[in-house]
Amino acid sequence: MAEVTLEVSRRERSGKEYAKKLRQDGKIPAVVYGGHKEPVAITVERKAVSDLIQKSDHGIRSIFLLKMSGTKDMQMDPISRRMTHIDFVRVVMDEVVRVTVPVNITGNSIGVKEGGILDWQIRELHVECLPNAIPDKIDVDITNLGGHEQVRVSDLQLPDGVKVSEDLHRVIVGVTSPRAEIVAEVAAVDATAVAEPEVVKKGKTETETKE
Repeated sequence: MAEVTLEVSRRERSGKEYAKKLRQDGKIPAVVYGGHKEPVAITVERKAVSDLIQKSDHGIRSIFLLKMSGTKDMQMDPISRRMTHIDFVRVVMDEVVRVTVPVNITGNSIGVKEGGILDWQIRELHVECLPNAIPDKIDVDITNLGGHEQVRVSDLQLPDGVKVSEDLHRVIVGVTSPRAEIVAEVAAVDATAVAEPEVVKKGKTETETKE
């Protein structure tokens, strides 16, 4: 994973009004924590961090060179989509970290081509690895995935040094039948399950006639 340099400054003050003024000036309040050290409040230029994230192939999983390295979380304004706060996490390069990585579906499923519906259940996975081994994404090839078949966590081909922190039996993606087909099959089964009505004959039986 490539490293990029980000200039930051220590933040001596806190509070909503001060944070609001920082954002008006094009800066973002942030916190650096982890790495067996105390948290440090900082500020960062919004444009600088936004440009670095957009240009980086690793997005928010990029390793930024501060006093320590790494990114953990950021908050976005729901309307303007501008960053309003960032948490940076220090990482020690020889210590395993736990991060979230997106699942990337590749290929065209055979089952979908035959009329099935793709059921993509897991979009992100928790993985554990060294900081410089964090993958950008986990690829899942569904080319040979037929109808009523599934890809589980245990089926994944992971990069060296990467371990998934998920239930191995969880389904990531599968191919299901169209709802109309399922309903038709159920209706057909119900129709054949109905017993023929018993025919009641009128008139006296042979035994009753002899009597």
